[in-house]
Amino acid sequence: MIRMLAPQDKALFLAMSEEFYASPAVEHSVPRQFHEDAFDEIMRQGPYLTGYLLLDGDTPAGYALLQKTYSREAGGLTIWIDEIYLRPAFRGKGLAKELFALAHTLGAKRLRLEVEPENTRAVMLYQKLGFRASEYRSMVKDLSAPAPSCTNS
Repeated sequence: MIRMLAPQDKALFLAMSEEFYASPAVEHSVPRQFHEDAFDEIMRQGPYLTGYLLLDGDTPAGYALLQKTYSREAGGLTIWIDEIYLRPAFRGKGLAKELFALAHTLGAKRLRLEVEPENTRAVMLYQKLGFRASEYRSMVKDLSAPAPSCTNS
């Protein structure tokens, strides 16, 4: 079962989010405040970030964060599956497939996600679900870092 995160899920979300960011599925950990800020953004119920709790029966098994953006290349709404985390005991039970089935019902023209290449189990699942590697190279710039100086010569 999947349901939207609710205010009473804060401690659970923070614990699972920290588990995820301590795992090899991400490049690096993030400050605790980032986890808190993400939960606050989800609770604002804005148009950009939605959080879901993945359940095995009544037992919390993981969470997912979905972001919305517009893609001209895809011709409309794109949903980024920004994070999907399942606690180890709940992997392989079909919960991720349920999340992807839900994502297909949200009216998007494209689903996107990122995965560490070493996470072969996840890569195989995503390929089985119809995802393909993009030819684009993902690049990021953290704006908390000082901007490089630009000079015109």
